[in-house]
Amino acid sequence: MITQPGFAEQTITKSRFIAMAVACADEREVGQALRAFAAQHQSAHHLAYAFRLKTAQGIVPRFSDAGEPSGTAGMPVLKLIEGRDLINVCVAVIRYYGGINLGTGGLARAYGGTAKLALDNVKTSAFVEMKTYQLTITYKQMDVMTNALSKCNGSIVSKAFNEQIDLVILLPADEATNFLNRFKPFGG
Repeated sequence: MITQPGFAEQTITKSRFIAMAVACADEREVGQALRAFAAQHQSAHHLAYAFRLKTAQGIVPRFSDAGEPSGTAGMPVLKLIEGRDLINVCVAVIRYYGGINLGTGGLARAYGGTAKLALDNVKTSAFVEMKTYQLTITYKQMDVMTNALSKCNGSIVSKAFNEQIDLVILLPADEATNFLNRFKPFGG
């Protein structure tokens, strides 16, 4: 999982290639990242990309060659993402055409090579699957709950203060059973 984005740029046979690698939780975030990147490079000729997301249905890989010959732009980028076993990541490569055709092999090397440079510049951490849970606790237990969440790298998504506190929390999946058992007497 990417914790800090990476960027790279190189010129190959007069064509300029610029890549970004960013974390994205879902396809909506992928779309936002791609639109923002395209807005920064409005005069670019191609925006090829690939992403790999963890969903309820499993791991979803997608790519686009952005008008380049089939398999020469997005596919080499996706292969890099898969080769590094990255999850919830989008890598995009912009191409400013320099007037010289690179051929299919040259395009694949240029897109893949620029994406590799961007991925070399990211900071990563191990992917931790997170799950959302709803709990109801008393006011006295709020500090204990907050400390316990902090220790297991969980977080509070939302809270509603009524007679008791209704919480929506995010927990690492492998911590959930122990955590929820601990708060079971007043949890939901």
